[in-house]
This record gives sequence, C-alpha cells and structure tokens, in this order.
Amino acid sequence: MKKIEAIIRPEKVNDVKQALDDLGFHGMNFLQVTGRGAQRGIVHQGRSGETVTVDLLPKVKLEVVVPDQAVDRVIDAIIAASRTGNIGDGKIFVIPVETAVRVRTGERGDVAV
Repeated sequence: MKKIEAIIRPEKVNDVKQALDDLGFHGMNFLQVTGRGAQRGIVHQGRSGETVTVDLLPKVKLEVVVPDQAVDRVIDAIIAASRTGNIGDGKIFVIPVETAVRVRTGERGDVAV
C-alpha cells in the first residue's frame, strides 16, 4: 500500500475528488494548508505603489491510501484533474504504508482501505 499526498490548488478540490471517485477510490482526506514552493510566493502591487509579498499561499493537501498497483492510475488522475499549467499547481508525494486497520471490524491490509 502507498499513501499519496498531493498539494493542490483549492479550486481544484472538486475536480480531483470526482476523478478519484470515478476510479473507485472514495476514501480520502482534504486538509486546508498554507505553504510555498519554488516560486516563494507572489508579489502584489498596492494602490500607493508599494509592493506586498505574500509568501504563504492557501493550498489543499489530499491524502489517500491505495494498493500498490493503483498508484500510477491515481497519480495520473490527480494530475489530469488539478493541472492548470501554471506555477503553483502543486506536488505529489508517495509514501509507503506498512498496514491499515479498519477500526470498526479489525480488518487489516488492502481490504481495510
């Protein structure tokens, strides 16, 4: 099993959620986060001419645990649903998961996901 963490634009949450639903992956978590990537934020020009740098931008972190054989399909779906082609589209991280346990039944492994 792998845990896929994706940092995406907030306006893309519904598109990503639908893409994962379409693949049959219904269990997922979304968290509101702030952060910055290589662009180190954005610069705004104020009315009086001063510049304001916003270096922590609002993003959403998606977490989903999937079987090993589904990782590439899930990553491709997240990319297709969240890509705008602009700086700040996000990042995807894949992390090994040793096991999962469904609290209600005690089931373990892939079946618990």
